[in-house]
Amino acid sequence: MLLVVDIGNTHAKFGLFDVEERRLLASWRAVTDHERTADEWGVLVERFLALRSLRLSDVRDAIISSVVPPATAAVAEMVGTYVGVSPLVVGADVDVGIPIRHVNPEEVGADRLVNAVAALHRYGAPCVVIDLGTATTFDVISPEGAYVGGVIAPGLELSAEALFRRAARLFKVEYRFPPAVIGHSTVTAMQSGLLWGYVGLIEGLTRRVVAELGQPATVVATGGLAELLAEQTEAIHVVDQELTVDGLFLIWQRNRR
Repeated sequence: MLLVVDIGNTHAKFGLFDVEERRLLASWRAVTDHERTADEWGVLVERFLALRSLRLSDVRDAIISSVVPPATAAVAEMVGTYVGVSPLVVGADVDVGIPIRHVNPEEVGADRLVNAVAALHRYGAPCVVIDLGTATTFDVISPEGAYVGGVIAPGLELSAEALFRRAARLFKVEYRFPPAVIGHSTVTAMQSGLLWGYVGLIEGLTRRVVAELGQPATVVATGGLAELLAEQTEAIHVVDQELTVDGLFLIWQRNRR
């Protein structure tokens, strides 16, 4: 079996693949703790697998994409200790299988390339991937199937935290759409600004990105709030929460040793 790990600033996503059947057996998320040790990651992974009647000893290889260097090192050490292999870490020296038309390819986050690989494989080109994480990123695959760049904006939850911290009389609210865009209380006004505001961001940026591509494109959303926002806009065509783990599997296949 193959263990795939995508480490983001807020959450780490894990997946376990049956390599022979090319099938995802399980996936789960954990909080990205920058101080967590290799042994702590090992215990965490073992517990998640045990809940699905699986064992870490069944894993034969691993691949990691990460934007958090301390966690990358700890998870790689965990794989070496508990699996007995050196994991493939997605970086500039790894063949991801698609052309990268970017001024500085080494600056592109590994997770963004992984999502682009999976989106091209699953939905074809052109395609736009919207990842609603700590940052809200738009990654664009051209009609020719090349990664050409994208957009980076603050994530919804990050924006909300900044609002709560900097405005003394405002407070945390539940992430749900209010009954009307015009809020009739502080709570519904904030919900409207956050949620309808991000729908507006998605629709506006998507429209401009597709216009620059010059032809219609499939728009795929992933990340924690993807389902919630996708229900309120036709700009998102499909929600795919397994996009990143599938992309890691595809890259591992291409670089398998």
